[in-house]
Amino acid sequence: MDRFLTADDLAKTLRRDVREGLEARPRTLPPKWFYDERGSALFEEITRLEEYYPTRSEREILLARAPDIAAATGARTLLELGAGSGEKTRLLLDALRGTLRAYVPVDVSGDFLAGAAARIAADHPGLAVRPVVADYERHLHLLPSGERRLVAFLGGTIGNMPPAARIGFLAGLRATMGEDDALLLGADLVKDEERLVAAYDDAAGVTAEFNRNVLRVINRELDADFVPDAYEHVAVWNAAEEWIEMRLRSVRDQVVGVRGVDLEVAFEAGEEMRTEISAKFRRERLEVELGAAGLTLAEFWTDAAGDFSLCLARPSGNAQS
Repeated sequence: MDRFLTADDLAKTLRRDVREGLEARPRTLPPKWFYDERGSALFEEITRLEEYYPTRSEREILLARAPDIAAATGARTLLELGAGSGEKTRLLLDALRGTLRAYVPVDVSGDFLAGAAARIAADHPGLAVRPVVADYERHLHLLPSGERRLVAFLGGTIGNMPPAARIGFLAGLRATMGEDDALLLGADLVKDEERLVAAYDDAAGVTAEFNRNVLRVINRELDADFVPDAYEHVAVWNAAEEWIEMRLRSVRDQVVGVRGVDLEVAFEAGEEMRTEISAKFRRERLEVELGAAGLTLAEFWTDAAGDFSLCLARPSGNAQS
């Protein structure tokens, strides 16, 4: 397993993100810090909720279109950013059996990644499985190259970045791509506000626990004294930006110590701290942002309900239909 990210790197990044976020106005925390072992388990539970459509919608597209993706790309290397458990990826691996030589899953969690990679290797003898522990936002230029790469960035994670960061990330990815490479991008689509909010504020309260988990991570890793139950989960639709915002709202006046960064933070009752944005897209916006990054939209697929999309993009000048 290749490692471009160590535990010390993660600790430094957490300290920086927490200090900058808590000193900002309004306060923010990056969503990457939801995902310790408990947070990952909570998110897996979220993906099975009736209200949370993205995972099953994306899987529906992959079930229908994996053969088309394989035919269009003839990929020899599948590089997956934010691979997680790799369960949806198995649909691509099966479809690409005729051409695929290597699978490179990339994630920040080394132990979780090693287990998932081992299971995929056992089920695909003859496939070179080369997991990489890395932060794909920082280490794109270090990731393995290969002949006819298909870079998969699934799950709608691209929506967690604001527009300028998205385009910058896609441009950085484009800079690593050869003329025969392709990008498979999962992107959630704009839809009815009520359905969007429900997907991030489920009736069972699982997403609320997932949201508050970032406070538990900070307590453990940075010797803080957040009281998670003193923060309400809030999910709102920002129509101007066309994204969902998840926030934590302080239920009372309180002061929190974060000793790991030598910080004391006062929250007023009702004060909100943003923990995630999740942008929703229209096809036209995706085409514009991909174009700004030097990529051309070659294929655009949705599930039957039109809730979610998979985009196949290529370096500009090399789009294929």
